[in-house]
Amino acid sequence: MGTRIFAGVAALALAAALAGCAGTVNADNGGGASGGPVTLSLVAYSTPQAAYEALIKAFQATPEGRNVRFTQSYGGSGDQSRAVGAGLSADIVAFSLEPDITRLVTAKLVAPDWNADATKGMVTDSVVVIATRKGNPKGIRTWDDLVRPGVQVITPNPFASGGARWNLLAGYGAKSNKGADKAAGLAYLEALLRNVPVQDTSARASLQTFAGGKGDAIISYENEAIFAQQHGQALDYTVPDDTILIENPIAVTTNSAHPTQAKAFLAFLHSAQGRKIFADHGYRPVGQAVTGVGFPTPAGLFTIKDLGGWSKVSKEFFDPGTGSVAAIEQKLGVSTASGGGTPSPSGK
Repeated sequence: MGTRIFAGVAALALAAALAGCAGTVNADNGGGASGGPVTLSLVAYSTPQAAYEALIKAFQATPEGRNVRFTQSYGGSGDQSRAVGAGLSADIVAFSLEPDITRLVTAKLVAPDWNADATKGMVTDSVVVIATRKGNPKGIRTWDDLVRPGVQVITPNPFASGGARWNLLAGYGAKSNKGADKAAGLAYLEALLRNVPVQDTSARASLQTFAGGKGDAIISYENEAIFAQQHGQALDYTVPDDTILIENPIAVTTNSAHPTQAKAFLAFLHSAQGRKIFADHGYRPVGQAVTGVGFPTPAGLFTIKDLGGWSKVSKEFFDPGTGSVAAIEQKLGVSTASGGGTPSPSGK
């Protein structure tokens, strides 16, 4: 697997570590546009690594991509965003959730109109699912099953991982009637987090933890569950009736040395070929459907807008000082610092 960054240091040190460990994919196709090869730096969250590696290879086989090389860096979405803000070089940023892009808009590293295109800046969709051991020996299928006594649930730390925020908001929205009963939703999250034995720094790290034998269930992106099955991991997964639509953003940075090539790569991602590659890796295509590819539509599917939007949700839930999820985590002895990922309390 490519580089994974597990943050726990200051942002500048993280940026240096990421820059030093980024992998490189080269094109050696000969010929091409005048001026010779260029190198684009892709900084992304952890889960779509295999998809992006396939997409880069396919892009490099096109006239627009024949002389384009890539460096790639993958890690927890929040950690990656903070690293770019601290100086990690990036031409293209692909994160788990919108606030990790808007952080860079504030820093003037991404243009304010990054989401003015037909897909509103999003490149893939997914949904939050519940995955279990093959055969589901404990009969875990619903949100209520995850808070039963004795059930261990794997999900990352929401102060490092965008995936963790999607996971918690899915459970919150399902149990609060999309935020109508906030007290019920927060009580559910506290019960859920008490059943989490370890909180890793990224969704992919959590999948590795689960694959290593820890936990009875894992809350995950649908595409991660599909990825695990495609790679021989013995698990089953359930799409809950009530779950959240995951929307993943992408943008070209304002300081990219090669904006023409970076924009060409984004255009390729939205092409029929690009959407098909994403779908083959378990992602729901954004925009036009992919012929021959279908995903189930949960009856109670809701979006981040149903919960008030990211600005409201980020402040109310994930502000390290005043957020309700931060308060729950601190009560349980779990770190809410940027780049968290500390274990849950007392041997759980």
